Amino acid sequence: MLEAILDVNPKIKFYQASSSEMFGKVTETPQKETTRFYPRSPYGVAKVYGHYATVNHRESYNMFACSGILFNHESPRRGLEFVTRKITHAVARIHLKKQKYVELGNLDAKRDWGYAKDYVEAMWLMLQQPKPDDYVISTGETHSVEEFLKLAFEVIGVTDWKKYVKSNVNKYMRPAEVDYLIGDYSKAKKQLGWKPKTSFKKLVEIMVKSDIEMEKDR
Repeated sequence: MLEAILDVNPKIKFYQASSSEMFGKVTETPQKETTRFYPRSPYGVAKVYGHYATVNHRESYNMFACSGILFNHESPRRGLEFVTRKITHAVARIHLKKQKYVELGNLDAKRDWGYAKDYVEAMWLMLQQPKPDDYVISTGETHSVEEFLKLAFEVIGVTDWKKYVKSNVNKYMRPAEVDYLIGDYSKAKKQLGWKPKTSFKKLVEIMVKSDIEMEKDR
């Protein structure tokens, strides 16, 4: 893509979707734009390549090429293979008596989860700047899978959620687990005027209610 831009029109603006997974085995908390990368998955490794390829083209050819280092961004469009959507979809089906339980791995795993709609606004703002740069986009908060579960079940009025959850750590454990991911979005706040608008609790509610409506129609 970067080479194609050079061939067609070097003035085209390019946005690179970088990822918090590049930090992996973190060397600094919270993570910011200058934090060293230590990816712990093939996905993270590939993202580091894409990130540095973008930086290299920007510096070599004076391209408008920016990177958003986005932490986990969720929405009702999230794939069912991701733990957040797996939870909200299962909770919706349990609520509608279509499913009896959800099977998950490590409930203690923590992530910095934000709303994708808010993060897309940050991407757009990056492309409106006079000069391209790299920005961490996050909430600055971290929550566990267990917290996500608890809030998801609260949406359907269930407090004794544990009886609907089965643990299978061996099946769902990552070969090399990512450490404590929590982003510092202060640069984006200062230079883009951006900050997350949707709370963690509201995000979970949005996803559960969307899945309930989707499952009602099936």
